[in-house]
Amino acid sequence: MLLLTLSTYGLGKLGFSGLGVVLFLLMTAFIKGFFIIHDFMELRGVSLLWRIIMYGWLGIICLAIAITYIISL
Repeated sequence: MLLLTLSTYGLGKLGFSGLGVVLFLLMTAFIKGFFIIHDFMELRGVSLLWRIIMYGWLGIICLAIAITYIISL
């Protein structure tokens, strides 16, 4: 997760922009969110319904951000 964080910081610091960069940033945010839900929130042993709710919410938010960015182009 530290490498993902440093890569997103580096992209911002170097001034990269564009659709590819935004999709990469959303992908890293999704991966980090997945690890946080799975490990930090310890949802690996709970019922399938709770995991669907949490991962679904993460996916919906990332998808909404991607669609909003694409529409604004």
